[in-house]
Amino acid sequence: MPGFDGLHAMTSQLLAERVPGNGKVLVLGAGGGLELRSLAENHPGWTFDGVDPSADMLAAARETIGAHAVRVRLHHGYIEDAPDGPFDGAVCLLTFHFIARENRLETLGHIRRRLAPGAPFVLAHISFAQAEPDRSQWIARHIAFGGGDPQSKAARAAIATNLTILAPDEDEAMLKEAGFSDIALFYAGLSFRGWVCYA
Repeated sequence: MPGFDGLHAMTSQLLAERVPGNGKVLVLGAGGGLELRSLAENHPGWTFDGVDPSADMLAAARETIGAHAVRVRLHHGYIEDAPDGPFDGAVCLLTFHFIARENRLETLGHIRRRLAPGAPFVLAHISFAQAEPDRSQWIARHIAFGGGDPQSKAARAAIATNLTILAPDEDEAMLKEAGFSDIALFYAGLSFRGWVCYA
């Protein structure tokens, strides 16, 4: 994705506006561990609970976070398997486009209920207009940026089959319905969008 390292830096900055020096942060989609490592490096007093449905990805996260592992608890499962909190902040990066539309509001509700009042939530994933011809153009741009052939029927079918993509206004409406406030777009990179909001 465009600006991957910058997304982590912005996420860290936005969380730090409200998460205290000894804060607890929930990370949904923690497999791989890259955002956990970035946040742990920048905030030595924070502790983390990371959740992911893939055991293999959690194993990779354990390797990635290295010496920071003493401040990280990893949980195999989905958001309902996360500790109840309350957490001082939450993050979900590059995960929501894998969650079916019918499960998104419930997932957001689980995150919201685990946050302390006023705690920040940072969310970033693929989100673009769903009306044609805009939808097809954004899919082509997404494929092309990844080095693929934007005309490839197989690549287009893979996106349609494997991902659930909503328009940005739908994503924002769902955050509001789940009880988040002060929803603000802070990141836009081709087919990706990122928001910060508050419990």
